[in-house]
This record gives sequence, C-alpha cells and structure tokens, in this order.
Amino acid sequence: MHMKGFEEDEEFDRGAPPPFKLADVRAAIPKHCWVKDPWRSMSYVLRDVSVIVLLAVVAARFDNWFAWPVYWVAQGTMFWALFVLGHDCGHGSFSDSQWLNNLVGHVLDSFILVPYHGWRISHRTHHSNHGHVENDESWHPWTEKLYKSLDKMTIMLRFTAPFPLLAYPFYLWWREPGKTRGSHFNPNSELFGPQERHDVVTSTICWLAMVVLLVALCFTVGAVPLLKLYGVPYWVFVTWIDFVTYLHHHGDEERLPWYRGKEWNYLRGGLTTIDRDYGMFNNIHHDIGTHVVHHLFPQIPHYHLIEATEAVKPILGKYYKEPRRSAGPIPFHLFRSYINSLKHNHFVSDKGDVVYYETDPHLAKTSITPKSLLTEFFSSQKKMIG
Repeated sequence: MHMKGFEEDEEFDRGAPPPFKLADVRAAIPKHCWVKDPWRSMSYVLRDVSVIVLLAVVAARFDNWFAWPVYWVAQGTMFWALFVLGHDCGHGSFSDSQWLNNLVGHVLDSFILVPYHGWRISHRTHHSNHGHVENDESWHPWTEKLYKSLDKMTIMLRFTAPFPLLAYPFYLWWREPGKTRGSHFNPNSELFGPQERHDVVTSTICWLAMVVLLVALCFTVGAVPLLKLYGVPYWVFVTWIDFVTYLHHHGDEERLPWYRGKEWNYLRGGLTTIDRDYGMFNNIHHDIGTHVVHHLFPQIPHYHLIEATEAVKPILGKYYKEPRRSAGPIPFHLFRSYINSLKHNHFVSDKGDVVYYETDPHLAKTSITPKSLLTEFFSSQKKMIG
C-alpha cells in the first residue's frame, strides 16, 4: 500500500495520538520474525571478523599511503558493523541464550572499546524512554532554558560538524549536558541500579583488558603501525555511531515531535524514530537503518527487520515515512540531512507536552569553523585565568 509523503499531506499531524495500539502493530508482524537463530547470528560475526582480519592483513602487506585511507574507511565501517552485532546481543535479539549474548557482546564490544553492560543498560533506558524530552538518554533535545544556560563552546561543539561526530567516547565517560554526570565505566553511576553493578564491573574489566592489550601492542609493533591499523579505524567507527544514532532521531525534512507528561507513551515515542537508507552500507551494517520497528520491538533479530517493517506499514499508515532512497552506493543525501538538522534543531520549549525543535536564529546564521572554535576556546581560558 502506497503511503503519501508528509510533504504531500500538510494536514497530517504526526504529533497526534495514533489510531492504533502497540498490540496492533505487534500482531501484524509474522511469527517467524521473532525467532532468533544463534547459528545465523554467529555467521554474521564470522563474516565481519573475517573481513576485519583480511583488511588488516592486506593493509599491512601493502603498507603505502595510497591504500591506508581506503583501509581506514573500510575497517572503521567494519568496526561499526561489529558494534551493531554487539548491540543485538545487548537487546537479546542475537539469541535466546543470555550467556551467549553476554559472551559475544563482551568480545565484540571490548574489541572496539565499548563497555558492553554499561552501554547496554543506558541504551535500554534510551529505548524505554525514546521521544521523551527529559527521560530519553541518547541525543535528547535540550530545553530552551538549558540551551541558554550553556557556554558558547558547548553549544558550538554540539552543533558544528565534525565535532558531534566525535562525541561517543566522551558520552561514555560523562554523558550529555542536561544529564547528571555519570560514567558508563563506574558501577556507582546513577545510570545503573544496585543489582547491575556487578555487570558493569565485569564490562569495565574487559574494557581495561583491551586497553592493556593496545598498550602492549604499542611496545611490540610500534605506536604508528597500531595507530594506522587500529587507531584511525576506531575514530571512523565513532563517526559512524554518532552519525547514525543522530539521524535516527532527528530529521530536516519534517518536524518531529518530542513528548512530556501524559502525552508520552512508548508507542508515540517510538514513532518519532526515522528509517534511513544507507545505500551500499545497509547490508554491511546489518540493516540498522530499519529503525522504527527496531525501536518498538528491539527483540526482533536484525535479519528480520526489513520483513517486519513491510508487515507493519499498513498499520502505521502516515505515521511511517518511507526513507529517502540513496541515489547511489554512497548515501550523500544523508550528509545534507545531518548538516541541515544541526543548523536548525537547537532546542525545544520549556513548556508543553508536545514540543518541536526550534532554531536559534543567531546560531543558524553564524559561520562556525574549527578556527573560530579554537578562538572561542582560548578566549574562555583567558577569562577563567583572569
């Protein structure tokens, strides 16, 4: 059934309560889409690990500056693919075995310096509160009051590319402005309950083991080779996770609602997420772009998400928007969406239970460059010293 685009139906209010229930959406999904096949899941792990090893061997063999940039992009993308599989382990969609999920999740996430349980728990909070102004955990909107209270440097770093694309490691240590400070590595962080502290300690130890291994490799193979083989791809992975997670909850083509109070519920919050087409990368990163159904039902394995999405479209109707298709293998259209969103989606109102992003006209007109950020940084340091 063909759904008209929102641009074709200006009277449609996406922030209005939907005429269907979560149970209606669930009932439309074929039963086999809920089945988790651990052998199939492990085959994706084998595929990704094999590609990662092959890329590293080939890059080390050729070792020239024409090949390294290609390697960095390809390997960083594969690190991101590993993260998606670890993400499935955290949701329990990898298999029905919690033991297997935790084992594979720890191995994959620790390799890319992600604390498995720490991130799994905060990501669960994100899913449980998606679309809620105050309670969402990932890329939540700043209120106007918070926005105006922040220093210029913080605002510029949040809304000036490429800096938001480097945010993930800092988020793991300190979360975002507007949230109480809490580290994903600290078992006593407010992110976690008392019963979760043992899990967090386990993941932090695994993370530390990977750090120790990397330090040891610096002394055995050398810092520069390790930087080329692992360090640069790691930051490409960071760019991927920040780019994708932002775009799944922000868009420039339409105004997306955010909720508070009695207007929020799990279904309405989930319907604010956006499906994206990543061109040639869809299969590589395990169809993570099919995000609406994933957010509503994170238990569904990634290899069933496309079929499940097709099944629920007649139920969702206008509440589902078809993603804009990539014109080629590289999804260049998403770069434009990303930049436009940074330029216009700055804060939401302090009042109201259904709110939309608003634009700071001064920031939208300001031409921000890395040079201006450095100038602002040194200016703030002088003020602190003075």
